[in-house]
Amino acid sequence: MIHEVDEGLRRLLGESGLEASGVEVVFDAPTRDWAARRSAPTVCAFLYDIREDPTRRGSGAGEVYDADGHLVARRTPPRWFELTYLVTAWASRPQDEHRLLSQVLACLVATDTLPARLLTGTLAELGLTVALDTAGAGADAPAAADVWSALGGELKASLGVRVRAPLAGATAAVAPPVTDGLVVRSAVRREGGEAEPGRRLRYTETSDPGPQGFAAPRERGPAPARRRHRGDRRT
Repeated sequence: MIHEVDEGLRRLLGESGLEASGVEVVFDAPTRDWAARRSAPTVCAFLYDIREDPTRRGSGAGEVYDADGHLVARRTPPRWFELTYLVTAWASRPQDEHRLLSQVLACLVATDTLPARLLTGTLAELGLTVALDTAGAGADAPAAADVWSALGGELKASLGVRVRAPLAGATAAVAPPVTDGLVVRSAVRREGGEAEPGRRLRYTETSDPGPQGFAAPRERGPAPARRRHRGDRRT
């Protein structure tokens, strides 16, 4: 999920015109050594804090159906995490860095959620909202000065971007549905003789299982009509 959030941010910033102007968007740690090796205008989005949002933790399990409407798996609810990025601009002059940072700021504050077209992988499959909070007050996140101190670099202008994204739950496959009915044969036994065939008891439209019984391979019939609940998804 983390790399999918990275890709969503990269695409979002690329659509703002950064890629067209030759600005590279990276996710490296902006250490002193990294800054010394940088040679082109760059926007760096450094992920430095990951925390779960326990208030959004769900319970139970959702059902996953195939294209024919058969239940194929059960999935635990997604768990939500807050990813905090330190976004900085790097250029040869402070004026150019501020111009880049201003362009990034204008793009991010105009976006409350990552558009669905920019999502990939599990984020796209879940179809849930991935929210963005730019330059907001993150009381639980480390201060920018502490981050720069840990990186061993000098403090510079930066944006704090917090993304709230879901981590897909675990999926467990289920056994295929039972589509064969029950066939019961009865026979009458007379004293001193063999049993005589009796009448057959069975459910309506249930076929004889044959000599192999119900272990024989069978075709799966159409799934019965069901009421679709909110949250059901197809594979």
